[in-house]
Amino acid sequence: MSKTTFTTHHGMTDLLPGDIEQWQALESLIHETARRYHFQEIRTPVMEQTELIARGVGQLTDIVSKEMFTFDRGEDHYVLRPEGTAPVARAYVQNHLAQRGGTQRLYYIGPFFRAERPQKGRQRQFHQFGAELIGSSSAIADVEIIAFMTAIYRQIGIKNTTLKLNSVGDPATRDAYRKALHDYFRPLADKLSEISLNRLDVNPMRILDSKEDQDQPLKAAAPRITDYLSEKSREHFDAVKELLDRLDIPYEMDPFLVRGLDYYTETAFELVSPDIGSQDALGGGGRYDLLIEEVGGPPTPAVGFACGIERLMIACEALGITLAHPSGPDIYFVTRGEEAARWALEKMPELRNSGLVCTMDYAGRSLKAQMKDANRQQARFAVIIGEQELQENLFTLRDMVKSEEYQVTSDDIAGRVLS
Repeated sequence: MSKTTFTTHHGMTDLLPGDIEQWQALESLIHETARRYHFQEIRTPVMEQTELIARGVGQLTDIVSKEMFTFDRGEDHYVLRPEGTAPVARAYVQNHLAQRGGTQRLYYIGPFFRAERPQKGRQRQFHQFGAELIGSSSAIADVEIIAFMTAIYRQIGIKNTTLKLNSVGDPATRDAYRKALHDYFRPLADKLSEISLNRLDVNPMRILDSKEDQDQPLKAAAPRITDYLSEKSREHFDAVKELLDRLDIPYEMDPFLVRGLDYYTETAFELVSPDIGSQDALGGGGRYDLLIEEVGGPPTPAVGFACGIERLMIACEALGITLAHPSGPDIYFVTRGEEAARWALEKMPELRNSGLVCTMDYAGRSLKAQMKDANRQQARFAVIIGEQELQENLFTLRDMVKSEEYQVTSDDIAGRVLS
């Protein structure tokens, strides 16, 4: 009878030793950058109420309409979180974070889930890091968020990037712009893709997100939202651009970069890189001054970003950037006999408390096999232990890098390795 075997779900992958070190190094870099920018980590559940995501992301988006992993338990409706901003907004309201005073500077790293067609850099379980600055309507907050995001990529060494920038204005601006787009695209309805045609009457701004070839020439001649900005929105956008210039953060205007949901306001931005292929977005974000009110809180301005870790790793691979090299143990105990193995097991806690990384053979293999394993694991030193060594308290310490050997007592092992 054949054995039953199991595999990961389609679009979900294992992170294995040899690769996970890269992720750990990236996470450490993000944590350190967040510390310097004085952002505090927040961790929300991977499961949220379906209604929260529908309100937070938008009923008409592809995410809500066809990409969510949803399930019910009794009368409760749940979803595996497909993005991070709505859960953070929920946590902000639920936990009364406004009472802490001042602006809330929050960041997160974690897994997210979307039931979309897997492709390179896009999985059904994927990982993002992001940040939200909640409680300020100042252009300074917008630029601080952008500076935080771009600082991470700069420290990694990804320099071949472009920051695309636009403004989606205030609600009055968006109302006027939606009407202008509808009036422009309506006579061209027979030339639009099916996806864009479905969006025409519901939310014509989302036509500007289209990647369909037949929509591109129609988009190129469409009205620009910057021509419809109110005086207040124009002042805010000018301030953002001025501050980016002062910080020497280059940007490129993109009139088709929009956020198609009603709670997005003012600044919109996206970081792209040609080093990750046709799907070139590394991350992006914008201001969402109406979102927290939408999920049950008081009117609260906010701005944030989110970036995909899988896509970042693709960029690192393309550029030959190594964030971390797998490191072997400081000491590998090579044992001969059960008593030697027991002695090594008792000795390792002492050495580990000294800060050393220790391991040993756990399978009772031959001396030759153990030395081969120590080499495979890239151990710095091997300590060879047998009955005679235990009786004399004199052990062979082999430097695996220099191929040199020393005779040491039990008490001298740590000092020799640390010297």
